[in-house]
This record gives sequence, structure tokens and C-alpha cells, in this order.
Amino acid sequence: FMRLVNATRPYEVEPGSVDALYNKWNEIARQNVINLKRSVFKKNVKAIIREFDEIPLFDIKKPKVGVVGEILVKYHPNANNDIVKIIENEGGEAVVPDLLDFFMYNLKNNDFNYDVMAASYKSHVFGRIGMKLIYYYRDVVAKELGASKRFMPPMHIDKIAKKAETVTSLGTQCGEGWLLAGEMTELIDSGVENIVCLQPFACLPNHVTGKGMIKPLRKHNPKSNIVAIDYDPGASNVNQLNRIKLMMATAHKNLEKELKSEDN
Repeated sequence: FMRLVNATRPYEVEPGSVDALYNKWNEIARQNVINLKRSVFKKNVKAIIREFDEIPLFDIKKPKVGVVGEILVKYHPNANNDIVKIIENEGGEAVVPDLLDFFMYNLKNNDFNYDVMAASYKSHVFGRIGMKLIYYYRDVVAKELGASKRFMPPMHIDKIAKKAETVTSLGTQCGEGWLLAGEMTELIDSGVENIVCLQPFACLPNHVTGKGMIKPLRKHNPKSNIVAIDYDPGASNVNQLNRIKLMMATAHKNLEKELKSEDN
């Protein structure tokens, strides 16, 4: 739902139509979570993506902005002052990596720990079985998203790990660890060169694995426009907003240059 809503709401012809479609299907999906029927799940996924694919949208381009960071601040609107809406109000499209990737990251760590850190074979097998169970359902979503007109499927955690290894080690497992670098590299390589990295104030792991990766990521792609933002109950909302506005101003300028070069 997050992937579909964020990719369509900034372009909706009829204001509120995307949220209305989300509310409709959210209630239907809620019942499927209770009964756990995979056949119903497949049917729902196909119908949901088809309806979001067909919702009327304006044919315009807006700068895409990736949202990454510490797990709570990244996803909870109360913790990040509803950054998705802020990005949309500033004329952009928010691209937020899937929450499920954080769980996959923790399971994937068992591979590295077994191969390099002498962890038990049992934990390695447990990690792989857990991933297979999750992908038993997630592959259904990925297949339908890949067949859609507007949406991109999620990247497999093994591929995200390979991207992370271009700038850091898979041994970086404190907090969000290498997943942060992997998500930012994935976003940049897929054309989302504008990124906000959110972190709680004084969160050392996130400062190292998030803010600390900005320099190597800019080396990976000099066009990347990345800003790190601290969130704290005592922090100034104005300061956070100003940093986002500056990043968005750069994002709009870069998009204008890109569109002009395409016209030429």
C-alpha cells in the first residue's frame, strides 16, 4: 500500500481519490490477514495493483525523494513530522523502501555471521528458511508489480546486500547497519538521487551507517543529493523543514536540467 500510494497520490487528478482507494482495500486486506488464505491474498494483490494502475493521474514529472533512516523515525509520521506529506507539499514524490526489508536484513545477517563470524549453522539455516517463508508471499506482490504499468517491484534482499557491499561491509550490523547503505545505493541506482536520511538525535549507529555513508555514496554517484536530518522532541521543526526545503530546491533544479537536456 505504501509503495502504491506514494507513487500515485502526488499526481492524482481528483484530490483524495488515492486515499479513498487505499481505505477501501485496506479494510478488505485486513480480513485476509485474519484468515491467512494465500489464494485470497493473490487475488487481492492483483486487484489492488490493477486499480491503482488505472486511477487517473496527471502526466507530469516530479522529483523523487527517497526516505531512509532509523526504523521508527523512518516510518512513523509522528516521529518524522509526516515527512511524506511535507515532500508532497513541496512538489515531490516520496519513495520509502519497504518495512519488510528490515526484517529480511536481520535474517540475511545470519549468512555473513555463519560465513565470517563463526556463527552456528543452525542460525544460518533458520535465516534462510525464514526468508523463503516471507518470499512465498512477497514474490506474489513482486510479480504483479513487475507486470504493472506504473510500479517497480521490491529488490531481493540478496541484491540489496550486494549493493551495500560497494560502499560498506555486511559486518556493519549495529542498528540499521548495512541495510541503510544498501537502500540508499538501490535508490540512487534506480534514479532516485534525492534522499533524506532520518535519525534520532545522538543515535550513534545511525550517524555512522547513515550520515557516515554520504561521502562514499556521492563518490558512487556525484549527482546524489543527500541530506541527514536529526529528529528529537526538543529539536526545532523549522530547522528540519528548512533542510528539507533546501534539498527539494536542489531536487527541482536537477529535474529541470534533466528535462531540458531531454528536450534538446
